[in-house]
Formats: sequence, structure tokens, C-alpha cells
Amino acid sequence: MKLHELSPAPGASKDVFRKGRGHGSGNGKTAGKGHKGQKARSGAKQPGFEGGQMPLQRRVPKRGFTNIFATKYTTVNVGALERFEDGAVVDAQALIDAGLVKKVLDGVKVLGNGELTKKLTVNCAAFSASAKEKIEKAGGKAEVK
Repeated sequence: MKLHELSPAPGASKDVFRKGRGHGSGNGKTAGKGHKGQKARSGAKQPGFEGGQMPLQRRVPKRGFTNIFATKYTTVNVGALERFEDGAVVDAQALIDAGLVKKVLDGVKVLGNGELTKKLTVNCAAFSASAKEKIEKAGGKAEVK
């Protein structure tokens, strides 16, 4: 097989359909837009328009706000740190390599769910009070970086 002999599988590619190119094309004259009206005109886009009924985005009550400056932490529980060897240094990269974290947003926060028996040095952006207590109780260190 040569490069010039390559072609798409049968039925995989269709010819481009050209609207409004005469009666013979099967889609001439109004080109599927019907007769007159706003939707028949060029550039007719009506996002959220519901035919004069009050649109959904105006019917639904507006509540609260979104703080775009809030720090978003990726969370890991203390119990998940049990998989590391005794005396290991656990940081964001170590958590990614272990598969505990996919994406570090504004940092990693360690939460206190679960138990820890190994002595670990944990370098993360934030700790809950119970997580810090459990890490230090096991003989490790909780360091905020």
C-alpha cells in the first residue's frame, strides 16, 4: 500500500450538502427555512428566546455569588497516605505519582479522615486540624509550604 492509494472507508465521508442551490437540489427556494418570519432571516439567533414566554434564565431566582478569588484545594485524606513507606517525604508530586491526585489546583489540602501509623513528612498547602494532629501523633511532620 502506498500513500497515494489511501482513501477513507466506504460510507465514512459524504459530499458537502449545498443548501439553496435551486429546485433540482431538493433543497432550493426557502432552503428548509419555511416562509418569512424571524427564523427565516439571515443571522437569526435567539439564545434563550421562548416565544415571548418569560425565559428560564429570567424565571429562576438569583441567589448568592461565586467568589472567583477563592483558593481551590485538591483534597487528600490522611488514610490515603498509609500507602507511602515509613519515613517518606510526601508532597504534591509524590501524591500525583502515587495516583492519589490527578490535578493540583491551588495546592493540596490534607483532611483528617482515616488513620495513619507511619512516620511521614507531609509538605502540602494546607491541613485540617485533625489531619495535622494525626500526622504528628504518628511521629511525622506536617509542613505548610
